[in-house]
Amino acid sequence: DYVVVKMIPDNRLPPRHLHAVHTGKTFAVIKWESPYDSPDQDMLYAVAVKDLVRKTDKIYKVKSRNSTVEYTIKKLEPGGKYHVIVQLGNMSKESSMKINTVPLSAPDALKIITENDHILLFWKSLALKESNFNESRGYEIHMFDSLMNITAYLGNTTDNFFKVSNLKIGHNYSFSVQARCLYGGQMCGEPATLLYDELGMGKDSSATKSGRATDVAAVVVPVLFLLLVTLGIGFVLLYMRHRRLQNSFTAFANSHYSSRLGSAIFSSGDDLGDEDDEAPMITGFSDDVPMVIA
Repeated sequence: DYVVVKMIPDNRLPPRHLHAVHTGKTFAVIKWESPYDSPDQDMLYAVAVKDLVRKTDKIYKVKSRNSTVEYTIKKLEPGGKYHVIVQLGNMSKESSMKINTVPLSAPDALKIITENDHILLFWKSLALKESNFNESRGYEIHMFDSLMNITAYLGNTTDNFFKVSNLKIGHNYSFSVQARCLYGGQMCGEPATLLYDELGMGKDSSATKSGRATDVAAVVVPVLFLLLVTLGIGFVLLYMRHRRLQNSFTAFANSHYSSRLGSAIFSSGDDLGDEDDEAPMITGFSDDVPMVIA
């Protein structure tokens, strides 16, 4: 025997497994599951989006019969912070989560031009690659002094350059440029950072590693080349010395070669003394003895 039991759906339960699938600059894709499996009718959800920066609320209605629901929240702001609440339309228990949108990109091509008593920061307009950025929003510039270990806010501008004065000798600085922060510094763009020393040589932080690698290569390559040249010259000198020794020995051996014996004869030096003993000693001539020539 068996009994079939059908559970009554409880519409007071909250949506399950609410999470963000993808977050962009101006949108967020969220997903959740129905309060119970295999709903047999359309279910109406209320999606409330609270802007934690602007302190505003928006409510969207979503109708679906699927067990898994995916929804895209649009018209968000870059770098924003939001609180998302999903519940059934009858104001049942809710599921919530927080999402942060992607901030605006950093300005490209941040460079330094050194003048007599000041420097100029230059960068490309952020509007060239960010359709959500308006030049009227402007940029803000920060400076970090590594020697004093302090960060200073230098100001903001709607131009693509900024003048910096009163730099101290012997100090190293880091400059950052980003889209101006909105609403009390809560919505900012990504910063572009540039390293600068008192000698007036600015270095882009994105090129620091490649610059170091180039410097190492510039030192190592000439040293290896000089070592190869030195080794080559050493081999040539050894070869020439070997040839000279070989030629000297050949000439020496030929000078002592006896064609009658068919071999070279080398004297030990002992027989030289014997020949000198057997030879008559030549003495001087006296003036009293007449010389006779036959």
